[in-house]
Amino acid sequence: MAEELFLKDSYIKEFEAVVTKVEGTEVFLDRTAFYPGGGGLENDVGWLEVEGREIEVTKVTRKGNEIAHIVSRELARGQRVVGRVDWSRRYRMMRLHTLSHIIAALAYRKFNALITGGHITPEYAKDDFNVEDKGTLEDLMREAETIAKEGRKVKVYFLPREEAAKIEGVVKLAERMPPEVDLWRIVEIEGVDVQADGGPHVSNTAEIGNVKVMRVENKGKGRKRVYYTVEP
Repeated sequence: MAEELFLKDSYIKEFEAVVTKVEGTEVFLDRTAFYPGGGGLENDVGWLEVEGREIEVTKVTRKGNEIAHIVSRELARGQRVVGRVDWSRRYRMMRLHTLSHIIAALAYRKFNALITGGHITPEYAKDDFNVEDKGTLEDLMREAETIAKEGRKVKVYFLPREEAAKIEGVVKLAERMPPEVDLWRIVEIEGVDVQADGGPHVSNTAEIGNVKVMRVENKGKGRKRVYYTVEP
């Protein structure tokens, strides 16, 4: 298993590692800052520098307990590499991801609503909630932007499963629980939200910036979808 650097520090852009296994164009490292995607958040891309050559990482995915880096040319086991995350892409997703937690916290607190689906790309995010009124989500988005601009600190820490599970609302995805692991990774937005989550986030909500609601759709009874983005 690779050391997953992104779990403790979302701001690592560059790192050194050793190739532990190669399966065709799938490269496995002893440590990585590339996020493999999950929970609706897209994976990172970037580059590996090997002996002065820069090789593109076109996709990163989780395979069981391992993380595979899909590269544009084959490497060899034992090679030392320098990994570089496509930071502009990652950082926009971090901003959107933290914003999505604020929105989810408001929906849960005000309407006991859960996220029933969602996806975050570098360009925009979309979330589905089990609410009845489209206006509900429009109001939540305005409130979420106000909270973001207050500059709330975002903390990441780990708690034993039994302790974390006692926190009300620690899971806000409908019909989904964190994996069966002894330690849960917790993302806390000061005064707003405490949630189990494995993805990268900004360290302060002020980094989110200006929020733009693209549209709100009716996806059926008790299911509304909001599309939103953040300004560059």
